Amino acid sequence: MLAKEWLNNARNVMSKIEDTQIENIQKAAEIMADSIEKGKWVHTFGCGHATLPIEEMYPRIGGFVGFHPIVELPLTFFTNIVGQMGVDQFIFLERVEGYGREIMKGHNFDKEDTMWLFSHTGVNAVNIDIALDAKEKGMKVIVFGSAAEAKNKTTKHSCGKTLFELADLVVDTCAPAEDASVPLKNHVDKVGPVSTMAFVTAVWMTVTTVAEILADRGVKLHIHPSHNVPGDSTSKQRLAEALSEYKRRIAGV
Repeated sequence: MLAKEWLNNARNVMSKIEDTQIENIQKAAEIMADSIEKGKWVHTFGCGHATLPIEEMYPRIGGFVGFHPIVELPLTFFTNIVGQMGVDQFIFLERVEGYGREIMKGHNFDKEDTMWLFSHTGVNAVNIDIALDAKEKGMKVIVFGSAAEAKNKTTKHSCGKTLFELADLVVDTCAPAEDASVPLKNHVDKVGPVSTMAFVTAVWMTVTTVAEILADRGVKLHIHPSHNVPGDSTSKQRLAEALSEYKRRIAGV
């Protein structure tokens, strides 16, 4: 049963993250916690399926204020498959050098912010643009992706470096280079990718560690609560407070 084969592959990736990446996850969490404690941001960015860990972490139940998602709609390719904002346009756009710098112009940044980037291969130009611009602005750049598997890949950016080579810190998501992990009878291509699961696993290992660090420091977290728990009469108020804090921070006051 191929369902079990995919599940075994996913478990192996999660175990490898646990066995090899805990130290770097701790280091990444400390950098992020420093930014959030100072009232600054951890900006998050990715393209294609690498937008999914960004959408997963904030805003949602159990997420907390301090993470600023930057999701550029033409770079998601999940809205349309063909026609406007289709897959062909996405594949072209994520390789266009200079586009990432234009994206950065639409947001405010501080040198004490952190830039958290997601990329499976680390070779496409838009992510590298974002990393270069962030470093020029004085931010620490943290990259999550399949770093070991990308070692022999060639960058598509004129700077000559991959995203992993530009990062101040890398957490390897331990997904295989081809991503899809389950072979299928009579087919060349496999099914069952594992990189999104790897991203989300590493994200929540990191975000929960950030929360732990900040709580230990006595910092109040503005957490998004579940508003569907029977008997909880204050969840809407707590959500309103979290959104108010987000608005205050984004306004820079």
